[in-house]
Amino acid sequence: MAIYLLGFFVSFLINAVCFVPFINLLYKLKFQRASQKTRDAFNKHTPIFDKFHREKAGTPVGGGILLILTTLLGYTVFTFILAFLSKDIFSNYQSIVVEIKILLFTFLFFSFLGLYDDLKKIFLWKEESFFGLRLRHKLVVEVILAAIVSFWMFSELDIHIINIPYLGVYDLSWWFIPFAAFIIVAFANAVNVTDGLDGLSSGTLVIALFAFWAISISILDTPLLIFISVWTGGLIAFLYFNVYPARLFLGDTGALSFGATLAVIGLLSGKVFALAIIGAVFVVEIASSLIQMLSRKFRGKKAFPAAPLHLWLQYRGWEEPKIVMRAWVVSILFALFGLMIAFLK
Repeated sequence: MAIYLLGFFVSFLINAVCFVPFINLLYKLKFQRASQKTRDAFNKHTPIFDKFHREKAGTPVGGGILLILTTLLGYTVFTFILAFLSKDIFSNYQSIVVEIKILLFTFLFFSFLGLYDDLKKIFLWKEESFFGLRLRHKLVVEVILAAIVSFWMFSELDIHIINIPYLGVYDLSWWFIPFAAFIIVAFANAVNVTDGLDGLSSGTLVIALFAFWAISISILDTPLLIFISVWTGGLIAFLYFNVYPARLFLGDTGALSFGATLAVIGLLSGKVFALAIIGAVFVVEIASSLIQMLSRKFRGKKAFPAAPLHLWLQYRGWEEPKIVMRAWVVSILFALFGLMIAFLK
């Protein structure tokens, strides 16, 4: 256990030291939130969003870039340290290499998609595009990446069952591939949608990862433990600069990567049902956004004055720090409830 805590604190310290010069670098590169009016999935202006987020224009975007680089470096170093010390490396699967490959592929390739979108938003803005990439194009790429990851889990790790507490274990056979792909895409977009207020997505993600840290300890999965330890340490350092008023945002680079990776951790740990509970805030955020989109498309009018949920609460008059703090409280409660569900036999 000490080695994982060491990885956590080393990652925190490295990121804490690097973030200030990294923020200064982003300012020099003009890698900042654009001041243009934003558009929704139907290419229409979003005056409510712009009203509450106007003052955030100019804040550096790209915190996810540094977190991804330091997490990959830290994960590699501490994995080699364990191997060098001849420590036992446990896994729930026959191939530890495949498990690591799936984790890193998800973490890295979803970040590439997010980075492309961030670059389009900041430097190559197009009026006809939805925040950089058209929504359907973005979803197609996400589905392809998620399908690759899901196929690897099914074919190389032989994952094809889900365990629903009280109801039993169900063998999905090859249907596991579309099921897992849906979970990955859903959480990638859920974290991205939640990343709208200072500290909201990053704080909620830290809470969820602590829950999965406990789960990984219970199932003795070393690759997951090392990864979560290093990742969480860096996230807490980022959160220091991301709380209100934020000096730095994750950007799509971090949000898409982190959401997809959280889903993969839930699938690899065999706790996909607990994932939906532990990540309940993300689920509610993406659900409210999806309901709004479907209502506008099929009913021709909004279901809510504003969506997702955190924007609706702002519209109702809640102050940003209050929304975030209460979301963290709710996340802690759901994380504890999710742990209880995960540990049920």
